[in-house]
Amino acid sequence: MAERSPNTPSLAWVEPSKTRAPRSSPEPEDSWKVQPLPAALPTVSGPTWAVPRKEDPLNTIQAFLKNRPKQEDQKMKFLDSIITICSTLSQNIGMCTLESTEWAKLYFCQEEMVEMIVELVREDPPDQLSMLVWQQAMLAISCMSEVRLLQEDKSSLLQVCFGSIFHLPPQKATEESICTQTLAMMDNMLKVLVSSAGNLGFQELQNILELLLPFAISQTTEAQERAVAQIASLFEFISTHPLIQICHCSIQRKTLPHQCSEAQQFPMLGRLVGHLTLCCTCKNQRTCEKAAQALFHLHKFILVQKRRWPQLDNSEEQQHLEHWQERHSHQLWLNTYARESFKLFTKYLQPSSRANIILIAIKNMRSQSDHSISLAAYMVETLVSGSAFYSEQVQNIVGAIYRDLPSITEELASESLNKALQSLMDEHPREVVASLLQCSPTCTCVAVVMWKAIVSEPQSAKKVLQDLLNRLRNKSWHKMTTSDDPRILSLAAARMISKIFPEPTFQAEAREIFPQLFLALLCQVSFTEELTQEEVQIFWVQDPEAQLSPIRSAVQVLRMLLCSMGLESQVLAIEVQGGWDALLSPQGHLMGVGIVAREMVNVEKTLLSKIFCHLVELLSVQYSGWEMVAMVVFVEMLDCSDLTGDLDCALTIFPRCLQSKCLDMPSLALRGIFKLLAKPSMAKKTLVLLPHIAELLQDTDNDAASNASAMALCVLSNMLRMLEGAATSLTVLQLAPTLRLLFDNESVIVRELSIQFFQNTMELVVGAEKKMMRQEVWDSLLPLLFHLYDQDRNVAQAAQEALCRAGRFLKWEELQKLAKTVQAWRISELLLSKEEHNYRNYVRMSQLYLKSPQEPLRQEAVRFIGLIKWQTGDRKVQEYITEVLEGAIKEGRKSPSQCWSPR
Repeated sequence: MAERSPNTPSLAWVEPSKTRAPRSSPEPEDSWKVQPLPAALPTVSGPTWAVPRKEDPLNTIQAFLKNRPKQEDQKMKFLDSIITICSTLSQNIGMCTLESTEWAKLYFCQEEMVEMIVELVREDPPDQLSMLVWQQAMLAISCMSEVRLLQEDKSSLLQVCFGSIFHLPPQKATEESICTQTLAMMDNMLKVLVSSAGNLGFQELQNILELLLPFAISQTTEAQERAVAQIASLFEFISTHPLIQICHCSIQRKTLPHQCSEAQQFPMLGRLVGHLTLCCTCKNQRTCEKAAQALFHLHKFILVQKRRWPQLDNSEEQQHLEHWQERHSHQLWLNTYARESFKLFTKYLQPSSRANIILIAIKNMRSQSDHSISLAAYMVETLVSGSAFYSEQVQNIVGAIYRDLPSITEELASESLNKALQSLMDEHPREVVASLLQCSPTCTCVAVVMWKAIVSEPQSAKKVLQDLLNRLRNKSWHKMTTSDDPRILSLAAARMISKIFPEPTFQAEAREIFPQLFLALLCQVSFTEELTQEEVQIFWVQDPEAQLSPIRSAVQVLRMLLCSMGLESQVLAIEVQGGWDALLSPQGHLMGVGIVAREMVNVEKTLLSKIFCHLVELLSVQYSGWEMVAMVVFVEMLDCSDLTGDLDCALTIFPRCLQSKCLDMPSLALRGIFKLLAKPSMAKKTLVLLPHIAELLQDTDNDAASNASAMALCVLSNMLRMLEGAATSLTVLQLAPTLRLLFDNESVIVRELSIQFFQNTMELVVGAEKKMMRQEVWDSLLPLLFHLYDQDRNVAQAAQEALCRAGRFLKWEELQKLAKTVQAWRISELLLSKEEHNYRNYVRMSQLYLKSPQEPLRQEAVRFIGLIKWQTGDRKVQEYITEVLEGAIKEGRKSPSQCWSPR
């Protein structure tokens, strides 16, 4: 290497041919060249920084990394050593040969070298001397990149370089030259990074652009101007770079199915086009010009790339665009023509890029924006229509409008956003509604403005209402504590309706779907009672000063809806009966639902029929979170005489309701069936439900099930009277074993009704089935005998009457006489005298009553078993009885000696 003057540092102004021989490269790479740096820089007096030729550059590097000196000459020696050794490697070894010992040593300390370069650039203040160090540092980075010694992420390195250089203060005339040279050195470095990345060059470019973009939108005029100029330079560079290629899917709105690598994609296209287009209208004229140049060269690059796939585009259109590009300069892209130039890019933008530009444009509509608000509005209107956005992109756009709307004062911008919301609503109704509900569950004043813009068109209002209706119905009981929880969105839907209902178009559409909306809101009131405190907190976190609680909001909307339909008299009647207050009560809201339903029976016949049919539709669904409320309304409406023609379809819902796991649902369904039995036109039709009702008698595990069994017995009793012929006998025989089990039910009313039901059905059996019924009656005698001692007088009386009826059915006069006088002990002896061969079975039946919760029944069971032991001579039966009684004693029952003595 030639000797240098002590005052002349080894920097980029030395032409490449003088520092290192040109690389041998494949022919395509020779067709482009990274621009050489200026030929000379002014000398700077100071310490000598020349590296003595006798020093080994590698040793210098290692020593600097170890000792980390702070002297400027040592910093320059370190950087110059990197340049020297990398230049030698590039000259003697070539890019593709990595067998050099020096290269290997540098490779393993490349991370330390990069960290040191970052530190050198970051720690130096922005003066003329520091800029010389920065230049040398960037030249070192370029040289390292050319010999593949920058394998790690370069983000932190470039971030420091950009931050130091772009934020340089305005330079004086005497300093402007070195500042320009520093920017030129950075430009050269970035181009080397891109070109040396080979097939990953475009990915490297995007990494650089990703770091440049924040500076291009900086509030600092100098930083913005320099960053935009750098972007323009890079686009000019890649437009003539033969190795930079991207996939057609990045610049085609519609693409064929294919596979491409991440390195061939251009996800930044939308953000770049959006920011650069707006920069064409900024106040700084030089920034405008550089932004126009950037767009000009970006468009040229796209045309070059599209030429690679002629089968995907109209060749005539392609040629027209290329000729247009050749005839016009970048001046066309400035200010006045920004709209026309922006149109050229729209055909290349995918939905993701379009969404990015829309977000940028919305942000620039704010009153403090330095760019053209009218252009931003135009960009939004142009891109929002006809774009197949994904739901996340729609959510981002709606969220951006919600956040920035308070800062947007220009009428033109507001109108543009209103049109954008309507366009999105036309093409993505579900996503728009969900997004706005998530942005503001409590429907703040900003959200109200947006909703009014959306529902101003009747078609949009219809779509909004339909979606809100679906959300009112969709109350998942499994997802919780997230802002997009269906339960929270359901509450948000009710709140939104209360705020927007006065809008004429909204009211008109609400009247069209009144039955569905009325029932949804009525059920919403019930659902709101089920909210957890955690969910309420989520709902209120955005609006802690809201005047209405979730449930009051739902009740308010319900009242508004009824009034809009001209049902003010019903609203007043509900209030007089305390219905509205009952709806607000956790304990009485179902009673309130019943009051509302009874008043709705008085509405016009056609409207009532629509409500009823929709109820049937709701209750026919496999699962509904509001089935209890719907069933209460349904049962109340069965009293109306105007629904005769609609009742047949109602029969189809009862089987599912009778089998519902909801505790009170079977009882409600039985109430409805009981009402239908009172209607002559429907009574016999209900007989198809008899098997489903009979199934309820088998489930008495809790109070609700016992109540349902009691009601089922009443309904079955009425149904049996309508059966004819053999059907009556067969049904009674099927029910008899189940009825006998109900004699011992914990519920007093079930015991009484089951015994009465059994008594009343004995003589309904005729013909051949009568013999089988005799056995059923005989098997019931002992349980009935024990229940003569039931603690409830009504049950005991029912058992006495049933024994009398059984004596008559069996033609057993002595049993009838004893039952009438309630001689239970004589009846016991009578049974045993008739059934000596059946002692063991009697013991087994009596054993069940040893566990009865009623002490009188336990005592009578012990006496009866003792009587059997006293009368039988069968040793095995006596042993069995002893075993049973001892088992009862072990379980803590009363001792047999205390309960029994023969008479």
